[in-house]
Amino acid sequence: MYLYKAIDAYPYDLQEAVEALNYALSYEPNNAHALFLMGRLYAEQLQEVETAIDYYEAALASEINLIKAYPHYLDALIKNEMLDEAQKFLDFAMTVNAADKPLLIYFKGITLEKKGELKAAIKTYKCAKKLALNGDFVRFANAQIERVKGKMPKKKKSKKKKKKSNKNKKKGDKK
Repeated sequence: MYLYKAIDAYPYDLQEAVEALNYALSYEPNNAHALFLMGRLYAEQLQEVETAIDYYEAALASEINLIKAYPHYLDALIKNEMLDEAQKFLDFAMTVNAADKPLLIYFKGITLEKKGELKAAIKTYKCAKKLALNGDFVRFANAQIERVKGKMPKKKKSKKKKKKSNKNKKKGDKK
């Protein structure tokens, strides 16, 4: 009952949500859904990412197939610069049948981007786009691809191309 009150109150009435979550966890300390929601509260409202990670890990330890927790947990790991842990969890999460594969692949792209591997990140975002099942995610993936392309260093024209274009101009002048 308290879990449902917390779900109903979050994020609009934080005081009521916290109170209901505390009651829910006092009755059932390993309730995966209550632990997950407490993690969200710490991550999204209080920006206490490390505490949120602890709650997400407790929720997943209690119920490993709580797939709605996967993106939130990955986001917290990435924000906390725990990229190796994020990659390990991604490897596991990709084996779970009901997991949102395009979203997980997107998070893989984020980890690559954070590591500075921009070309690999673009390739990963393209892969996520191919697996997407809705137009909003496709548009989102396209925006991510363009955003990362904007970070890439500009290529300089090679001297060979410049010389070739100069030769073509000279030939045109003679005629």
